[in-house]
Formats: sequence, structure tokens, C-alpha cells
Amino acid sequence: MQRMGMVIGIEPTHIEEYKALHAAVWPQVLERLHQAQVRNYTIFLREPENLLFGYWEYHGQDFAADMALIAADPETQRWWRVCVPCQRPFESRQAGEHWAMMENVFHMD
Repeated sequence: MQRMGMVIGIEPTHIEEYKALHAAVWPQVLERLHQAQVRNYTIFLREPENLLFGYWEYHGQDFAADMALIAADPETQRWWRVCVPCQRPFESRQAGEHWAMMENVFHMD
């Protein structure tokens, strides 16, 4: 299992919309994440900096392949079309990233 953290900005005018969307994530999107071996997915909001911090645990063996399955899913693509306008990606993110992945530097069980 891999613990993974990621960060992205959020447009201040879209915070309430983003909260409402995530209070009722579409079941098909959640199922696709589950099929891709993603567990314990959590998103935190930090205001007034307007940052979203995401955390999940990946239980699969081929992260790139599982992420490709998510990206190819039409319902997930539709979800992204709704959520992406709310987000403000970092200019410093790596090529191919929307959320900027973070280095795990500490974990305590």
C-alpha cells in the first residue's frame, strides 16, 4: 500500500460549489476509484489560502495503469468537467499532473 498526498488551489468563488459536489460524489466515480485500488481518499480545504490537500491509499500494483482506467472512464471525465473549473493547478506541478503530487516525508502508525 502506498500513501499519496497531492495539493491544488481552489478558486475562492467556487468553494461552496466544490463542497456541495463532494458532499454527494457520484456513485459511479466512487466505484471507479475503488476498482482502481484507491482507498481512504480524503480531501481537506485550507482557507484563506484556498488550498485543497488530497490524501489516498493506493493498494494496487500498477499505479499508471489504474490511473489510466480512471481517466478513460466517461463518468469520471464528466465529473472532472464539473470539478476542474473550481480548481487552480500549481504552475510548479509536473508534466501530466493536475493535482501536484507531494513527497511523503513522515508517517506514524
